[in-house]
Amino acid sequence: MSVEFIGMIATRKVSETHAPQGPVIDRDYIRAFAQAHERSGFDRILVAHASTGPDAFLVTSYAASVTERIGFMLAHRPGFVEPTLAARKLATLDHFTGGRLAVHIISGGDDAEQRRDGDFLDHDARYARTDEYVAILRRIWTADAPIDHEGPHYRFVGGFSEVKPLQKPHLPIYFGGSSEAAIKVAGRHADVYALWGETHAQVRDTIARVRAEAARHGRRLRFSVSFRPILADTEEAAWARADHILQETRRLRAAQGLGAGDPRQSEGARRLLAAAAQGDRVDQRLWTAIARETGARSNSTALVGTPEQVAAALLDYYDLGVTTFLIRGFDPLEDAADYGRVLVPLTRELVARRDGERPARVG
Repeated sequence: MSVEFIGMIATRKVSETHAPQGPVIDRDYIRAFAQAHERSGFDRILVAHASTGPDAFLVTSYAASVTERIGFMLAHRPGFVEPTLAARKLATLDHFTGGRLAVHIISGGDDAEQRRDGDFLDHDARYARTDEYVAILRRIWTADAPIDHEGPHYRFVGGFSEVKPLQKPHLPIYFGGSSEAAIKVAGRHADVYALWGETHAQVRDTIARVRAEAARHGRRLRFSVSFRPILADTEEAAWARADHILQETRRLRAAQGLGAGDPRQSEGARRLLAAAAQGDRVDQRLWTAIARETGARSNSTALVGTPEQVAAALLDYYDLGVTTFLIRGFDPLEDAADYGRVLVPLTRELVARRDGERPARVG
């Protein structure tokens, strides 16, 4: 089974080691960032959602207009756009991108973040709303005639979309969330279940739980894991670079008045912090120091080493059942280009070789 590589673009240069630079929306940077991923052999680009950031629909539309082949994964939070309208917006964008769109459903793991846009539901209620929301999306995308719906969160009569997704039967649905409530939704609706960069043991456990839930609905899912690869020509140089990244992260956070920790509410963040509690280096190449330093406020664990060593580490996760890797760097644009030189093609080569050594994988 081939692997999928997903990158991530922002609308200006920013990371744990770089204070925001330039205007909030820098079209030249977005264009260079998206095109760097396309040249580097990525399959998709994640366009993230934040309660204070630019509109991800419009960012995706612009990035698609300056690329030709690469796919997009649009992060979308249920609750702020009615599902009937969201279905039409997503289907329309799928046509304008030439069938290159996927949607990443994120229910929201932080109360303060949600309340900035007026959402005061608690954690489990948000996932219950997501369950209903995604079910409506799928019905609107595939319905041949108007439909009615009356549920806990949404009610409409004669809902219909003249525009259907270019991809059939509908857009690929990626889904994230590590809580029990999230896993139940994933089992019913996700095509790809996304985890942050956890330990081998954590990933193995989560995959088993999600597969069991999906099996209850007669479904099979694919799995994605996110990492921040730190590469260098030698292992020693890679770890030295990791230490420099940690020091720069601490310096920048201190300059911004942020202390160590500052954990988020999400279960995914708690799981990364649990991995960090095992030490800065876990499973040989998994580096957790940034997750610990920032309170695991995003996908913040890294794989550290030479391109050959990190590719071998990714193969270990492939052996656990992971077929999608979301990778982004601390030097965002430059690292995207660097990954395309060796890491992405080498990992694909290792996976092809592994598949040739054993029967085809299932699920």
